[in-house]
Amino acid sequence: MKHLRSLREFVAELEKVGEVQQVDAEVDWDLEIGAIIRRSYDLKAPAPLFTNITGYQGSGFRVLGAPGSLSGPDHPLARISLALGLPAEATGQEIVEALVTARAKPGIPPVTVPAEDAPCKQNVVTGADIDLFAFPTPRVHGNDGGRYIQTYGMNIATTPDGSWTNWSINRMMIAGKDTLACLIPAPQHLGIIRAQWSKLGKPMPIALALGVEPGLPFVGAMPMPEGADESHYLGALFEEGIEVVPAETVDLMVPATAEIVIEGFVSLDETVMEGPMDEFPGYNSYTGSPKALFQVTAITHRDEAILPTVAAGPPVEEDHTGIGTMHAAELLYQLREAGLPIASAWFTYEAAVHWLILSARGDWHDTHGISSGDLVQRIADVVFTGKAAVNAPKVLLVEDDIDITNLDEVVWAFATRSHPERGEYHFPKQLSDQLAVYLSEEEQHTFRAGKVIYNCLLSDLFPSGKRPVKASLENGWPAEVRERVLANWQSYGYR
Repeated sequence: MKHLRSLREFVAELEKVGEVQQVDAEVDWDLEIGAIIRRSYDLKAPAPLFTNITGYQGSGFRVLGAPGSLSGPDHPLARISLALGLPAEATGQEIVEALVTARAKPGIPPVTVPAEDAPCKQNVVTGADIDLFAFPTPRVHGNDGGRYIQTYGMNIATTPDGSWTNWSINRMMIAGKDTLACLIPAPQHLGIIRAQWSKLGKPMPIALALGVEPGLPFVGAMPMPEGADESHYLGALFEEGIEVVPAETVDLMVPATAEIVIEGFVSLDETVMEGPMDEFPGYNSYTGSPKALFQVTAITHRDEAILPTVAAGPPVEEDHTGIGTMHAAELLYQLREAGLPIASAWFTYEAAVHWLILSARGDWHDTHGISSGDLVQRIADVVFTGKAAVNAPKVLLVEDDIDITNLDEVVWAFATRSHPERGEYHFPKQLSDQLAVYLSEEEQHTFRAGKVIYNCLLSDLFPSGKRPVKASLENGWPAEVRERVLANWQSYGYR
């Protein structure tokens, strides 16, 4: 595993594989940057690095768009795999397997470094000098209620007793020169920690770290169990602790190589209007609402800081790659821990984290002696329990002759293997996110909604040796014919 310890190291690695497009032409922070990022998603173009932003010339500040989205055909998952220490060419299943392997290891805590060795301390701003508008934060979408500085950073908070530190991503909008409006849903871990501080009658100390080392936003999207520290898991992945340094005004440790760190407290009861903001289901949003107020007490930042920015919306963007990859890994880990014959797991990015694809081992029926209905129920007992269940409203269960990272194969298996009447298993009032557009108002407020598993399994429907086999090139022609065709492909005139 290659541990990239800063956003700048990550950018350098992306440049080596042609995945950064430096934009030196002047661009406006007001909508133009967001539109360019969205267009880069649509084309799977290199990540835009904006160096000449209207009103910020001479500051040295830059904006990096699309830091974790998909890339071109040569290495479609390069930004994900490089962030997680793997080669640019790694496949989706290789990424998930590496994450599951690390999940089974003991966590490795961060390593504290002196402030003088921490790049995030190159500039320290406190008191009346605090000004969030000093950074070229984009207004991303045309309907957004403001400028969202937090779309791909880490919210860091610790329980009052110090026993649990949570690293997560929740959107934050600039409300004033020293205030932010924060989305902190109560069921999420950040909301659980905030509730503990509120019970004591105290505002929650918080640090927002932007432009962190590239693995952190991914583990921040992983549905770790309550009480688990995401930074320890990242240490297990890289077999060494990440580097941290004490914050200036709150009792928290922050990433030493972060580009920008914003410190402060989330108010007990003061709110400010936040939103609207387009989100990962992919639809325009039109309404805002009062959200918790983040009072800023200090800002530290690197010289010529880089602000990473995500333009949330239709697939595929970082909400889908981050949530999808990390939730798939956690669910695969849990399913295997439960002794179930699951070969792999994947959230189809193109389905905006609404489709979880699970592949059962081809021998599941022979080795476990159960029906597909029984296997569906056992899977539901795992997948629809706990935080990892939030983003799995529709589950497709196939056998491992299907490459579940290939959307074409998934659609074919779903269409041809799931019985229209007997193939659906419904599970009412399960833990759910609140952003799916089909949810009722009650479901949005209660975080409970129906879910479904589509049974696309075949093994228990046919005797051994009579099960349908995919009529692919690999299965439909003798090896010598297949090899001759592949060897002569260009001589047929193909390129």
